[in-house]
Amino acid sequence: MKTPRECFGGRMAVIMAFAGSAIGLGNIWRFPYLLGENGGAAFILIYVAFTLLLSLPIFLAESVIGRSSQANCRAAVGFLVPGKAGHLFGLLMVVTPLWILSYYSVVGGWSLDYFLQAVQLRFIRATPEMISGGFARFIASPWVPVACHLAFLGVSVGVVVSGVKGGIERFCKWSIPTLFILIVLIAVYSLSLPGAMKGVEYLVKPDFSKVTAHTFIDALGQSFFSLSLGTGIIITYSSYIKKSENLVAAGVGTALSDLFFAILAGFAIIPAVFSAGIAPGTGPTLLFDTLPYIFSHLGQSAPVLSAVAAIIFFAAIFLAALTSSISLLEVGVTYLTEEKGMKRGWACALLFAVCAVAGTLCCFSTSVFDFADSAASNVLMVLGSLLSVILAGWVMPRQALFRELTNGGALRGNARIFTVMRILIRYVAPVGILVLVLSSVL
Repeated sequence: MKTPRECFGGRMAVIMAFAGSAIGLGNIWRFPYLLGENGGAAFILIYVAFTLLLSLPIFLAESVIGRSSQANCRAAVGFLVPGKAGHLFGLLMVVTPLWILSYYSVVGGWSLDYFLQAVQLRFIRATPEMISGGFARFIASPWVPVACHLAFLGVSVGVVVSGVKGGIERFCKWSIPTLFILIVLIAVYSLSLPGAMKGVEYLVKPDFSKVTAHTFIDALGQSFFSLSLGTGIIITYSSYIKKSENLVAAGVGTALSDLFFAILAGFAIIPAVFSAGIAPGTGPTLLFDTLPYIFSHLGQSAPVLSAVAAIIFFAAIFLAALTSSISLLEVGVTYLTEEKGMKRGWACALLFAVCAVAGTLCCFSTSVFDFADSAASNVLMVLGSLLSVILAGWVMPRQALFRELTNGGALRGNARIFTVMRILIRYVAPVGILVLVLSSVL
């Protein structure tokens, strides 16, 4: 007799789980430095527009595919595209999140190491000159990053092995509110620093003179990355949603939560960067190289406050990385348990071993890390997103799409705007994806 599939407990549990997947290093690490490189407030406006008009329809398309199938990614795609092609497309959705997890857990390991350094008060005990270049020295000797990568991966497995309700749902119910509290505390601290108001002005006054074609590419790419589109996560998590839940409300709630957290992260980091007199367009090293410098610099005058702020900040980064990593892992675990008949514990152990080896290679070679990141962001996620909107908008019958988005017509508000949602899924989202691809190539 087939074991009944687990389901999330309710709408709040669904939004918390989706938000846990969306809110991660993309918000705290990637979003602030993209802000700094692309004109601050102008980038925020473009990012919000892309999220609501392009990313949200893709999110809904993946949600429909997942809940209608009540199955893992491979089977969900196979229901719509029978035969070998459907099998291969489905496997792509399974492989993509594991590919991402292999290098994402390396960055998660960095956050763990920096949190431990903050707890040991290393940042405020060192001079700014000693802190400078610390991140480059850290990754230059790979054995500590490898150990942190394995530890981070182990914590992720520890959550997923407990199941959907006992592991993922329970973890997200306390971790997401905690994460919001931590980022608010960091923002309050950042805004209290001398000179922070220059950073606030940068975040609220758009400077469209700094907007280029690359700004639009970065904003759209960040929106895709942050909402975990094209990774199989939304399909997998949606397969755990009860038929009575409102998919549109869950999608909108997730998108708004993700946007709100990203903007909070901007107010937590950019004012502190301006306070320290550092250029906001520092780039990807802003988080792990620049901010320890800020804590060290401020620690000379207010050591206790700076130490507490550093601990809270890197605790938030670690927790954000963890909420996303468990969703990446769950896609592969669901596939192995349902398609291969493996016990959840053995599935977690197998995927831990695979990602541990791949992540270790990333620790020893920045070229491997960069290749993994580029292939995931520019190829795998884009293909997955395009596949989702084609399946939901063009392959799935109109009545099936209507049934999932309106709960069979019971949700009258969704029924009234169904035509608009379908147009966004069928036409607007595919065009947006193709524009992203062509822009990246050109």
